[in-house]
Amino acid sequence: MRAVACTNGELKVVDLPTPTPGAGQLLIRVTRAGICGSDLHSRAHCDPTADVAAEIGYDGYMRSTQSVVMGHEFSGEVVSYGPGCRKRWEVGAAVVSVPMISHGGDAHLTGLSADAPGAYAEYMLVAEDLTMPVPEGLSPELAALTEPMSVAHHAVRRGEVGKRDVAVVIGCGPIGLAVILMLKASGVRSVVASDPSPGRRELARRCGADVVVDPAVDSPWDACVERRKYLTSAGDLFATAFTAMHQLQRIPGLPWARVMRLAERVGATPQGPVVFECVGVPGIIEDIVSHAPFRSRVVVAGVCMEPDTFRPAMSINKEVELRFVFAYDPGEFHDTLHMIADGKVDPTPLITATVGLDGVAAAFDALGSAEHHAKVLIDPSSAVAGL
Repeated sequence: MRAVACTNGELKVVDLPTPTPGAGQLLIRVTRAGICGSDLHSRAHCDPTADVAAEIGYDGYMRSTQSVVMGHEFSGEVVSYGPGCRKRWEVGAAVVSVPMISHGGDAHLTGLSADAPGAYAEYMLVAEDLTMPVPEGLSPELAALTEPMSVAHHAVRRGEVGKRDVAVVIGCGPIGLAVILMLKASGVRSVVASDPSPGRRELARRCGADVVVDPAVDSPWDACVERRKYLTSAGDLFATAFTAMHQLQRIPGLPWARVMRLAERVGATPQGPVVFECVGVPGIIEDIVSHAPFRSRVVVAGVCMEPDTFRPAMSINKEVELRFVFAYDPGEFHDTLHMIADGKVDPTPLITATVGLDGVAAAFDALGSAEHHAKVLIDPSSAVAGL
């Protein structure tokens, strides 16, 4: 079969044996695969990430010297089953799968490990237990977006965003756009999106962002404050304490300390917006922590694979909360698939091009500049070699 392998940062079309499914596995024909931002990062910075993965107990993450078939966003059709399978779907049935597979009891990340070749190929292996049928009528293109949309679904859930909260999305690449879609699908009324690319700002509008700013011209934090009164300086914070104490103690016999605790429980005390970091390059967390309003909750969804720094003292003084999110669980993956199929969320605006295997290297180069593209899909049966 034909596939695209990455070695030392170079992407090449290669001929590989068609894989044979093992116990509990099935072979699928790839109908569509998505190029993920983490694929772009892994091409250039996989070794530091592999070191971190090894520290937490997974030593199978791809290394630059290995030959790895990437691709963890995909849809496909059932071809054959390995031993011990329940054979739940007929040959030719459309499926998607959580991108993990087990070999000999060891789990591996599909498309991000030399031990688990991914979807930049004509065929690939998936775990039957993690595979799900594509609802009738859902196209292979949209089904392939289940994985990145699941990442956004998980991030929004972990962010605990209320419908009346202001959400600020920093970076309108594929994951930022997916977060915007999921925020609006969950009923969040005010979404501010920021990106320097005119093309991606337009995509953010199409995905439902209420306010879209060019950070080189306007501040997303100013736009945020215009929509809600937030604390933006130490003076504001101190004034809040003085004002509250002055007003509460004007009422004789009022248990003011108890009233303050009650106000906290009902959400009446000043809080900041919920911020989604969707860029994943060094310096972004520091920039957000330094400029976001006091008591912001920052959900770090961008995958930065390089060492980074920020000033803890700034976060401490502003009581900025940092939440780092990773992937999703199978239930979120299932729910996302059906949200797309039911039309509750429409990721169509994310798809900006489709190429064949011969066009993967060019697509990576184009996505590096990020001016006109968001999600580029791969159709292994296509001969399209350029964007």
